[in-house]
Amino acid sequence: MNLLAQYNYWVVIILMMLGFYIVISHGNLVKKLMGLGIFQTSVFILYISMGNVEGATAPILAEGYQSFSSPLPHVLILTAIVVGIATTAVGLALVMRIREAYGTVEEDEIQTIDNAASVTQAEVVPLEPHPVAEDEPKRKVGNKDS
Repeated sequence: MNLLAQYNYWVVIILMMLGFYIVISHGNLVKKLMGLGIFQTSVFILYISMGNVEGATAPILAEGYQSFSSPLPHVLILTAIVVGIATTAVGLALVMRIREAYGTVEEDEIQTIDNAASVTQAEVVPLEPHPVAEDEPKRKVGNKDS
């Protein structure tokens, strides 16, 4: 078996590793989304490659063809592409909101800001409840008739 004959699987492996490396090595949220997009594209190529049958044609009845390729993997990947675009758009919208809230899209800086905010919240002393004066009527809880 010639390894170069299966070049599409080599492309899938390289794209998967590249996308995964981008996701784990970069702290920028936009770069992480792009890495996920590259990884997702490699999965699309993998499924389309597996759905291809050597010497087969589309499932249209014609003379001279004995084997047909299933269109199901291509249809599923088309749906996955649409879902992938939608989730990427939602991810970018979330990154924009994070940028508005924190002023950055770098993961380390966001964690530093969150840790600083949690420390200042822990240092806040809770206030005592407002004391009730003796001459104030006590409120009843429940029905008005009881």
